[in-house]
Order: sequence, then C-alpha cells, then structure tokens
Amino acid sequence: MNLKQIAKDTAKTLQSYLTYQALRTVLAQLGETNPPLELWLHNFSAGKIQNGESYIEQLLREKPDLALRIMTVREHIAEEIIEFLPEMVTTGIQQANMEQRRQHLERITRIDASNPSLQPEQQATSDPNLDNLSN
Repeated sequence: MNLKQIAKDTAKTLQSYLTYQALRTVLAQLGETNPPLELWLHNFSAGKIQNGESYIEQLLREKPDLALRIMTVREHIAEEIIEFLPEMVTTGIQQANMEQRRQHLERITRIDASNPSLQPEQQATSDPNLDNLSN
C-alpha cells in the first residue's frame, strides 16, 4: 500500500470535487445576475467536470473570466473547510464503518433466524444426547 500515492489521488479527487462545488456556486450566482451566461456555463460544463483541472483548462480557453471566478471560489471553499476536513473524514469513516457493521450483523442474524436448521429449538430436539436426558 503506497500511502503517498493514495494521498495524492485523494487530494486530486477532492480538488475536482471542490471545482464542482465552485461551479455550482457560480451557476447559482449567474442564475440571479446573468441567466444567459448561466445557461452557457451549464451547457459548457456538461460532462466535463469529472477532472477539475482539465475542466478549468478548457474553460480558460473559452471564457477566462468564468474560469478565474471558479478558481477563486474553489480556493475560498478550500480555505474555509480545510481545518475541519481531517476530523470530519475520520469521524465520517468511523461512523459509516460502524453502521455498515451493524447492518451486516442484523442481516446475518436475520438470515440465521429465518433458517430453521439453525434455530436452537430444532437443534435441541435433534441432539441425541438431549433425547437420552429426557428418558
């Protein structure tokens, strides 16, 4: 397991996600101030936002002012969330893992309870040692 590479990949994914969030913010702002430009940006962005940096590069060629605006908003979002992020990610993963384990335990318990061959009453009556005790 290459932790450094995992960290790089995670940072790249987060960076692209923050680009997406910045785009949503700018689209909302444009919806209030310039609906035709909002529509243009929405159409331009369709299918391109998966890779944040590639998207920014393409947008810089088409409309540099919008690209710079999205980059500014993205940077602002990153600065605002960075101090909370490590704890939130760790806590979120721990809680999600606990919930997944709980659901799994409920699922396997339900399966065991619904399987008659695993029910204790039937196991007890089919146990020859217990049959001898009742005589």
